[in-house]
Amino acid sequence: MSDAAVKASYDFLEPLGLSSRGGTTERVQSLLREAIIGFELAPGADIDKLAICERLGVSRFPVSEALARLQNEGLVEILPQRGTRVSRIRLSDVRQSMFIRSALEAQAVRTLALNHRDALLPSLERNLRYQHAATEAGDRRDFHRLDLEFHLILLDALGYARVKAAVEAARANLDRVRRLLSSPRHHALTVTDHEKIVAALAAGDADAAGRAMEEHLDFVITELVAFAAENPALFEDL
Repeated sequence: MSDAAVKASYDFLEPLGLSSRGGTTERVQSLLREAIIGFELAPGADIDKLAICERLGVSRFPVSEALARLQNEGLVEILPQRGTRVSRIRLSDVRQSMFIRSALEAQAVRTLALNHRDALLPSLERNLRYQHAATEAGDRRDFHRLDLEFHLILLDALGYARVKAAVEAARANLDRVRRLLSSPRHHALTVTDHEKIVAALAAGDADAAGRAMEEHLDFVITELVAFAAENPALFEDL
């Protein structure tokens, strides 16, 4: 492959330029993470550090450091003497992350159904209106943001910092999965699930709220297993 071809393969990355917004390593990490989550860097793809340095206009150190951090997040693999590549998605990791989320978030909504501040339901209902609008507009990026926000509203209302941190750590491993399953159908079903959770909270029904959250998160695994069967090259452990 020619040098021009190598460079062209990273055209989706915007050169960093001069900016005071955070350190160089953090900015490189953020760009590469978004490229991986958005499948501009596909699972299993080799990563050319030098080409990335040239494209972004940075030295090797921040790129190497960013990739090391992304390895800790499970998004890349650094192979001694063989280079670096984007990690394939591991279903076993996804299952564990969803197990953690289901256990904690189901208990969170059970607790909130019995005791929550008055501002919670209006916040959730406003978020749902925006979710409907994003679904109707076909805005996948905004829907993804609103979906995350829905769950964060619940965790913030619960008020347990360590629970929120554990859920967020588990969710980091799921971002690529969410993008994979993104579709108008999936968005519509997600909104329906969220509406069931809010209805149970409004009714003060802890059992229904917990069950609705569990079913909502279980649905993701069901969808992913079906997708993996049709796209095995993206996955590590079918």
